[in-house]
Amino acid sequence: MITGIGHIGVGVRDIEKTLAALSEVLGVPIPPIRELPEKQARVALVDLGAITMEVIQDDSENGLLATFVREKGEGIHHFCMDTDDIEGDVAKLKARGVEMIHQEPRIGLRDKKIAFISPKSLGGIYCELSEP
Repeated sequence: MITGIGHIGVGVRDIEKTLAALSEVLGVPIPPIRELPEKQARVALVDLGAITMEVIQDDSENGLLATFVREKGEGIHHFCMDTDDIEGDVAKLKARGVEMIHQEPRIGLRDKKIAFISPKSLGGIYCELSEP
């Protein structure tokens, strides 16, 4: 069952530059950057109180986020809904005809089970399901 919003995912070209700007403008501490060489990505979690901003630099050529940033520019890529039963929620969505990017949950950037709903099903909005 969906339990709430987990985070907002932001795609960037230069994670250090973005984190420095967030710190300067919003006064938030600069979080550690997690290097993910196996996924050709770098990620940092910015604590904004009620919600977390997941700042992602995708260094791959054709990864989902790299393509998004190249085509649309830096910015909000997706919102994430937490679930306590990702397999069950994915199955229910598919049974209702919702198009999924991931047909089965997989391990995401933060070592959690995730699955993305296709933006075709949500009017162009990317939505991630995540099981904390």
